[in-house]
Amino acid sequence: MASETKEQILDVAERLFAEDGVHGVSLRTIIAEAEVNLAAVHYHFGSKDALVEAVFERRVGPINEARLQWLDRIEAASDGPPPVDEVLRALVTPAIQLALDPKRGHTFMKICGRFYTESGDYLRPIFDRLFSEIIKRFVAAFQRACPELPPAEVLWRVHFSVGVMVHTLLDSERLGRISGGTCDTSDAEAVVERMVQFSAAGMRTPVLKLRKRRRDFVDEPVGVEAGGGA
Repeated sequence: MASETKEQILDVAERLFAEDGVHGVSLRTIIAEAEVNLAAVHYHFGSKDALVEAVFERRVGPINEARLQWLDRIEAASDGPPPVDEVLRALVTPAIQLALDPKRGHTFMKICGRFYTESGDYLRPIFDRLFSEIIKRFVAAFQRACPELPPAEVLWRVHFSVGVMVHTLLDSERLGRISGGTCDTSDAEAVVERMVQFSAAGMRTPVLKLRKRRRDFVDEPVGVEAGGGA
């Protein structure tokens, strides 16, 4: 019974957070919707912060576990640097598969969107706890996969690659609409392979010397020559 009550609270909290955001939902509302008392919430979670983390961890935890298991297999099978394509595939595949799951994907996408876009320090510690191990392991794997890159460059490129994944997770339906269906965003395997090819090409690009661009400013308004009209 206790486990059923806990899952009931998580289900209701997840639905409400997805609809109205974490800041827009009070603990009182969750209690009323779940038809439980405050003592039950405190017993299972202790606080709203802990409940928020439990809601997100229930979806992200299995994804992160699958990522780490996949990375373990890649590293165990490789005598040298792991292939960058495989490291990327281990990072993005579990998330894309869940996001495009017809039964669970919609709620997962909505809750991720809410958590990702809500600002403030409220959610940052939760993200840090849930993703610290993933960040540590995958950054190290990418550094081994791309030994020719300086550590800072690896971080930049991992940052860009994660951006590609997050944007795809949160807004893939728009591509299907604007392409008139030409781009099939429901095929998880094809989405993963396109993403891996794109990001791997970026990871492998030789480092070029960055050139800082300088713009010269003049006193006259743009399009107006000295002593003349427009």
